This record gives sequence, C-alpha cells and structure tokens, in this order.
Amino acid sequence: MTGSRNIALLLTPPHPAAIAVVRLIGPGVESFLANHFSKPLPIGRCVHGPLRSGDQVLDDPLIVRQADYADVNLHGGPWIVRSFLDLVEKHGFEVSDQLASPLPFEAVEGTTELEKTVLSALPLAGTELALQRLLEQPTSWKSLHNITPDLRAMADDWELWWLLHPPHVAIAGIANVGKSTLANQLFGQQRSITADLPGTTRDWVGDIADIDGLAVHLIDTPGIRDTDDAIEAEAIAQAAVQLEQADLILVVLDATVPIGEQEHLLRRYPNALRIVNKSDRSPMDVPQGIRTIATTGMGIDSVRKAICRHFHIGRRPGEAKWWTMEQRKILLGGLLPVFLGG
Repeated sequence: MTGSRNIALLLTPPHPAAIAVVRLIGPGVESFLANHFSKPLPIGRCVHGPLRSGDQVLDDPLIVRQADYADVNLHGGPWIVRSFLDLVEKHGFEVSDQLASPLPFEAVEGTTELEKTVLSALPLAGTELALQRLLEQPTSWKSLHNITPDLRAMADDWELWWLLHPPHVAIAGIANVGKSTLANQLFGQQRSITADLPGTTRDWVGDIADIDGLAVHLIDTPGIRDTDDAIEAEAIAQAAVQLEQADLILVVLDATVPIGEQEHLLRRYPNALRIVNKSDRSPMDVPQGIRTIATTGMGIDSVRKAICRHFHIGRRPGEAKWWTMEQRKILLGGLLPVFLGG
C-alpha cells in the first residue's frame, strides 16, 4: 500500500541526458495518466504515446505501468523534464528531484522491510565500496538468524553509516605549511591553488574526495596566522567555523618551523590527525604524526589509511552493519531489528 501520498520521483540525475525517468506513486497515478496520456496502460506493459498538458504535447514518453506505480521515460531535455514535473506538481504530486537522499519507501520494490531499507539508501552510495557494503546487507543480516551476535559491537561499527553519509574532513595549519598541496594529493587533482607564498588560499575550499572508497567532504582552509589583510582575516574566521563543525581535522605541521610556533593547533584540536609535512627538510618528531612530503606524494597513502581507520572503513567487511540511526538505537537497546524477519 502506498498510502494517500502522491509522489513524483526523478530517478535519473537532474541534468541533460537522452532519457529521464520519473516514477509516479500514489492513488492519483491512474487518474493523472488517464487525463494526460493518450493510450490505455495495461499493468506490466510498455506503452509509447503522446503526453499532453491541455492542448500542448509535452513529450512522447514510454510509460511502464505497475500495480503501485508508473515509470514515465521522458526525453531527457531539461525543458521537458521541468515541464513534466511542474505538471504533476500542479496535480497534487510531491516532487522530489534530489537523488542525494534516501528514496521514499513507496518508491522501492523490495519484498521485505530490510530490502526496502537497502534500496531506499541506494542514492546515498557515492562510491563502489559504499554500494558493495550496502548491497551485501540482506545476506549479512539473514545470517544473524543462526547466531547470537554482539549487538554492542555492531552498534559501534560506524563503517556503513560513514560510507553513506560523507564526513567532513578539514585541513588546518599555519600559513605556507603545504595544506593545499596535501589537499590536491587527496583530491587526486588540483582543486586548491598552491604557491610558495603565505596566504595563497584566501578562503576555504571544499569538495568531495574519494579516500580509498570513502567519500569525504574535504575542506582546505587558509593558513592560520595574524594578518592585516581584512579579506584574509575574514576568510580565516569563516574557516574556523568549518573546523569546529568537522568530523575530523587534519592538523598539518611544518617540519621546518619550530614546534613551539605550532603547538597551539595541537592544543586546540587534540583529537586531530597529525601530519608532519616537509619531513625531508627536518627530523621533527611529533607523537603519532604521519610524515609526508606533499609535493611528491610521500606519506599520502598513510594519510588516506589513517582517515579510513578513523571512520571505521575496512572493519569487519562482509558482516551485518547498520546505516540508519533507527537501526543503531535498536541495536543499543539489545534487540535485533524487527525488519529482520520481514
């Protein structure tokens, strides 16, 4: 049952393409198609024909009607897609054209609640590893019927949560420490401008980076220093907000600068991952510090591995994991999720 909601869900990315697929769900689907599509739609058949808005033909889509929904396969031009979504919204459908969020349960076709929860989360899987971990969950959860699992250990395994909800990782350090060069190494391409001048990064720069299968919002911040430049000072102040909200901070230390001039960063961010850059120029030793040469890439693999360890990536692959806060609460309560037997 789909309830009383009428939903129009754009299943394909919202940019120009050959085909755009919109799934219509809810009790209003039959009457909408009867009023706007030119041909009958038998269940389970593909039907091609004109679709109208009043006297105007919007498109000649291919429509596949099922018992609970209909998939409208439009030509993927932006005007056509937008016009169709405007039309269904006008007729009472809730329009969703954002794929970076879970799908409504009404939009997925799983036979159990567990399968539906997996399929609902598919748009959140931004890497191959995330997709692999998510799709193995039905089999992994079913295996729990025959054992007594450690529910507390399962609740403390955040791997799949972070794979589906990219954490924010911010890079902090004094000016000219090599933060932007390090960020470019982690991005795998140049996103931040680098130069041998303090203050080159004048604002924080953020984008998605793939860290060995973990998608992260990687944020490169301007060097922390006293400055008379009003623009740079404001950028540093705004970057401080990004650092306070980050799920992990990478404090980059300059091996050529006395540690006493950088200790304030270690005190301010005691749980940060410590990176000692320009390590070929000085033997600076920092407890738990990862030695790097960002210009050559030396040590970057170690930084990637440390980020993944922090977010539990690679722990107990193939085992049942949670990926919604509701599931974690059930595990913490000492109960297996009720959808296991769904």
